[in-house]
Amino acid sequence: MTRTKGMMGFTLYPDKAYMEIKVKLYNRTPQPQTFLWWANPAVKVNDHYQSVFPPDVHAVFDHGKKDVSDFPIATGTYYKVDYAPGTDISKYKNIPVPTSYMAINSAYNFVGGFENDSQGGLLHVADNNISPGKKQWTWGHGDFGKSWDLNLTDEDGPYIELMCGVYTDNQSDFSWIHPFEEKTFSQYFMPYRDLGVVKNATKEAMLNLEFKDETAIIKCYTLGIYSNAKIVLKAKNETLFETIIKATPRDSYENRITINPDLEVTDYNLTLFDASGNVLATYQPLKKEEKEIPEAAKAAKEPKEIKSIEQLYLRGHHLEQYRHATFKPEDYYLEALSREPGDARCNNAMGVLMMKNGQFKQAETYFNKAIETLTEKNPNPYDGEAYYNLGQALKYQYKFDEAYKALYKSAWNAAWQDAAYFHLAQIATIKSNYVLAIELVEKALIRNWHNHKARTLKIALLRKTKQTKKANNLIAESLSKDRFNFSAMFENYLLTNNNSVKEKLKILMSNSIDSYIEYALDYANSGLYNEAISLLKIGINNCKPHSLAYYYLGWLETLNNDIEKAVNTFKKAKTVTTDYSFAYRLEAVLALESAIDNSEDPVAYYHLGNLWYDKKQYQLAINCWEKSKNLNPNFPTVL
Repeated sequence: MTRTKGMMGFTLYPDKAYMEIKVKLYNRTPQPQTFLWWANPAVKVNDHYQSVFPPDVHAVFDHGKKDVSDFPIATGTYYKVDYAPGTDISKYKNIPVPTSYMAINSAYNFVGGFENDSQGGLLHVADNNISPGKKQWTWGHGDFGKSWDLNLTDEDGPYIELMCGVYTDNQSDFSWIHPFEEKTFSQYFMPYRDLGVVKNATKEAMLNLEFKDETAIIKCYTLGIYSNAKIVLKAKNETLFETIIKATPRDSYENRITINPDLEVTDYNLTLFDASGNVLATYQPLKKEEKEIPEAAKAAKEPKEIKSIEQLYLRGHHLEQYRHATFKPEDYYLEALSREPGDARCNNAMGVLMMKNGQFKQAETYFNKAIETLTEKNPNPYDGEAYYNLGQALKYQYKFDEAYKALYKSAWNAAWQDAAYFHLAQIATIKSNYVLAIELVEKALIRNWHNHKARTLKIALLRKTKQTKKANNLIAESLSKDRFNFSAMFENYLLTNNNSVKEKLKILMSNSIDSYIEYALDYANSGLYNEAISLLKIGINNCKPHSLAYYYLGWLETLNNDIEKAVNTFKKAKTVTTDYSFAYRLEAVLALESAIDNSEDPVAYYHLGNLWYDKKQYQLAINCWEKSKNLNPNFPTVL
């Protein structure tokens, strides 16, 4: 919905007992976007199933942190269930109603579950610095939950969802991904046996250390084969036990040794080494501390109740980031601006909202106001974001010269350089200044080597300037970094005219007209209209009829000064089914307005009304639908 891109690669290794999920997230848009990432496997459970959270987790939140409970022994009311005086909610059988719980911050890298009867379990491992999300969801052990388990599984019966969040610790806790930014990370899922509630885990091994009377119970399990692995138990740096083992996923290791009852459990440290002395996993019990249970989230105050302009800005920013369903961020920004009309942050924020809503002229006004405040004393502000945003708003209005100056000013600051230089390269390409465009796109790539759109633009520019060998090399390198860079594949086809390349591209694009539109617009935004038209026509000829695809095509033909073709395409667009066609891209504003400028078109008005409604521009939506109805009183969807 935000035109961002996600890719996952699943790998099973012949000598490892885990599955690796490699993930690439890419923001293809020129605006910062919010995103949420959770891996969500279902796990069969029974009355003996127990959640395995790290030992430092003492409290859990529900969705949006609206409620909180101590963990694993719940002593209060959670999800309207009274667990007092104490109930172990790590055990599936003790949770009677649909319940979700997400761990508060943990310094450990794992989360999972274990069946105490079968002695088998599943763990997720990922770096807690980027993967703090540790969650379990269940339909509950009661009749309601069991009925849903029957509805939702074929034969496995009850299950839980073991949810693992990256860049998030709660399910409404969105994070930001900047324009043309790529984020990459790995998650690991692995089975294990015999160890019970493990105390620490890596993708190589897991450990448990339990104490009973004067005995320490040492347990370990490895996810690969480690001949001559060494397990060591120390207390206050004195080695109490050490042995060499052959560790494999087929077998777990367990031993019991007598310990000094005068020592604290926190004095002990258990470590597993491989034959080269590398640490595979280590664990030291934590000191028992009385930790406060964090407070649940509180509802937002109304804008007029907030005294501080800074807090009004931060509240609006929060509502944007968390995509709040009922509170509107603009209410908070506008309240701040009613008190301080020149506030730079709120003017910039309102400009971004207006731009995302397709109101480019209004956005320009807000950005200019923000810049006026920022440059009142300092002509060179600390941050170039307002200039960058102004450049975008101007570019959408075809004010390329003004946009170029604003974008170049934003590139004075490192934070916006890669995105700004990419836009500048696009404008230089629009003006057919290919040598300058190559220089600018290279500056963008120096700042952001994984800007895949910049890579494709450079390939196209190399093709345009007859640097075929360099173009081919960059195609190969780009596809090695993103095998679904469709425009790099299309460039390969343009360079080779090889039909098999085009057929492979069509297969990978899965007959998705939206993919063809998306990548055609990449070319259009750089003024490469012939390429955009060629790519979009391949999609139109190979996908189901799609009304908007023809409106984009007609718009591209007007930009390419082929007015006669555009008029015929817009006529065709009126006759194509509107099923599964929904205008949501900002470029759709330009395409549909272009169609309306060329003819009174009820279908174009209909689509534009849908877009304005989606962007919460309700009066504009009504106006467009009324015009559509007046032009065609028998258009049932508009009615």
